[in-house]
Amino acid sequence: MTIRKDVGLAVKLVQEVVASRRAQKRLAGRLLGDGPLPVGRFKIAVYFADGAVNLYQMRQWYRPLAVLAETWPVIVLSRTGTGALPMSEECPVPVTYVRKVADLERVVAEQDIRIVFYVNQNARNFQMMRYPRCWHVFINHGESDKMYMVTNQIKAYDYAFIAGDAALARLDRVLWGYDFDKRAIKIGRPQADHYSGGLPYVPDERQVVLYAPTWEGDRPTAAYGSIATHGVALATALLASPRHRLIYRPHPRSGVADEAYGAANRRIVALIKAANARDPAAHHVYDTGAELGWQLAAADMAIVDISAMVYDRLAAGKALLVTRPADLAAEIDTGGYLAACEWLDASAASSIVGTLDALAHDPDAEARLGVWVERYFGDAAPGAATARFHAAVQFLMDEWVRFDAVRR
Repeated sequence: MTIRKDVGLAVKLVQEVVASRRAQKRLAGRLLGDGPLPVGRFKIAVYFADGAVNLYQMRQWYRPLAVLAETWPVIVLSRTGTGALPMSEECPVPVTYVRKVADLERVVAEQDIRIVFYVNQNARNFQMMRYPRCWHVFINHGESDKMYMVTNQIKAYDYAFIAGDAALARLDRVLWGYDFDKRAIKIGRPQADHYSGGLPYVPDERQVVLYAPTWEGDRPTAAYGSIATHGVALATALLASPRHRLIYRPHPRSGVADEAYGAANRRIVALIKAANARDPAAHHVYDTGAELGWQLAAADMAIVDISAMVYDRLAAGKALLVTRPADLAAEIDTGGYLAACEWLDASAASSIVGTLDALAHDPDAEARLGVWVERYFGDAAPGAATARFHAAVQFLMDEWVRFDAVRR
């Protein structure tokens, strides 16, 4: 088993190297045609050191960044070819490929970058953070109660844009000597102002259920994924119901660490295909698209794992169920929403239709949801989070001018 796993990892590594080289060749030709960046134009940079597998972390920021760029020119600094290539085709703000540190130095020297955003904790972030004369700001790629959200690494940044009171309380419980009043700025969830998009089906009387599980995790304490424990049973039940439409959106890393998990994922995809063949009007959806938003807005009910998807859905203010991890070693922070959420155990997955019917007529569950939306995101009215995001950026721009005048 160990030899087979090692061979699999070796094959994967070779595939990644080949993909990276192909991306670099395609990018080289494209960048030659694009010409140099206009000198001094960009004031905000988003630094992304990952490849395509983690591109979902950037994609959720596309629309908020595009709106922000109407006021402050924004550029994405991509360190990998497999990340830069798709972003150059789909990102609404300019993307530049800075594979080498020398490339990064050139862009920093030529531009007037005053704020740098980071969406994850990639170790290569420190190659950008060595530059002074700009604010380094952690904006993360989602809001959740996972242990990832309380890492001491947040202290490395000048500021952190956080969602709301729940995030502040979560950090306050674990961080020592951190100036929350100065360095943690609450902005809500600006992505929620862009939960829209064209539907791949015509709405009808069916109840739309979004099932958006996370990946299996790389260690027992982070084993939050439900595809192998809940997924096949709940998908089978929903696909057999003439009253429901399933939108299945698995995490892009599903199956990378556990083949059994990947097999369960493929089983659900096959079940969806078979269900649509039996009843084309059902129009169940296997969703792997880059755009996240319409699913959260369109679904009458969402079933999600412990992940940022819990809070993406919570920001929409609509009903959800959270799958309870089958692995008892999985760490669950019950100091926040997960202490009061509606749980779905693996043993109840096959009875999901009855569970959804009961939840749809539960006024207490609806009231609890409203309380937690406010605690996590503050004012969730349309446009409120975007306004707070822009105000936070303006504050840092003003602070940059103030410090620059003093230090000249």
